[in-house]
Amino acid sequence: MPYRTFSRPTEAVRTVRQARLYHQEQVPAEAVEELLEIARWTGSARNTQPWHFIIVTDREKLRKVSQLRPPINWLADVPLAIALVMDGANPMSEAYDEGRVTERLLIAANMLGLGGGVAFFGDESQVAEGKRILGIPPDRLARSLVAIGRPTTTTDHRPTRATPGRKSLAEIVSQERYGARA
Repeated sequence: MPYRTFSRPTEAVRTVRQARLYHQEQVPAEAVEELLEIARWTGSARNTQPWHFIIVTDREKLRKVSQLRPPINWLADVPLAIALVMDGANPMSEAYDEGRVTERLLIAANMLGLGGGVAFFGDESQVAEGKRILGIPPDRLARSLVAIGRPTTTTDHRPTRATPGRKSLAEIVSQERYGARA
C-alpha cells in the first residue's frame, strides 16, 4: 500500500479536506486495518479507550443513515464509513475523545492516499434513528460516521458550503493573555 509522504507535518494536516464525493472502489482491507489500528492507538481521557468502531459498507444502511438529514445525503454513495460508538459513561470527556479519534482517522486516511469526511446524525431524534439503523444500544453515545474512500473531489458540492481558507495567526493568537498581540 503506497503511503503519501510530506515534507513537513503541517503539510500532512493542511492537505486534509472534508470529502463528500468518492470513487466507488472498495477501500483495501489493509488500509482499513491500518485505520483501525490508528484509531485504537488514539489517546483518550484517563486511557479509558471508550470507543467501539462499526465498519459500514452495506449500501442500504448507508442510504438510510444518509436520509437522517439533508446535509449528510452524500453518505449514500461512500464506499466505507466507520461509526464511532462511545461507551456513554462520561459524555463530556467522550466527546473530546470522539474528536481526537475522528481527526486521527482523517489524517491517517490522507496519509494512506485516501480521503475522509465526517457526517453527524443530527438532533436527538436523528441520533436515536441512526443508532437504531446501526444496531447501537441506546445507552451508548454515537452521533457520527467517518467516511473513507478515494475522493473524486474535495470541493464542497453542496449549495450551503462554507467559505474556504483560514484566519491569519495574528487574528487567533495572543501572548500570555487574551487579546495581547503575540
